[in-house]
Amino acid sequence: MQLNEVTFAEATPIDGYGPGFFRVGGSIVRGAVLVTETGARCWGGLDDAQPLLDLVGVVDVVFIGTGPEIAHIPADLRAALEGAGMGVETMSSPAACRTYNVLLSEGRRVAAAVLPV
Repeated sequence: MQLNEVTFAEATPIDGYGPGFFRVGGSIVRGAVLVTETGARCWGGLDDAQPLLDLVGVVDVVFIGTGPEIAHIPADLRAALEGAGMGVETMSSPAACRTYNVLLSEGRRVAAAVLPV
């Protein structure tokens, strides 16, 4: 088996997470966070669609982490994002962080909007 080191170049990976926080690019962010290739910022959660809509044309898909367990996101949020042409994948926050990092390392245009565990 051959192992390859994952590199992110100038991109911002999610380094880790814990109760109520995420470590992104070496910095701690408390609460919900929106992470893109260029950095991380606090996010207002599932009722805060505008920061996600601002990414239309910048990213192809957003991974929405719903906390420790997978859950449905509000139908109006999904409809707004998909209506704007953005792919939406809902999963638990740990899975969203892992998936974001893998696709980011491949140079894909992705974002993660994750609720804390």
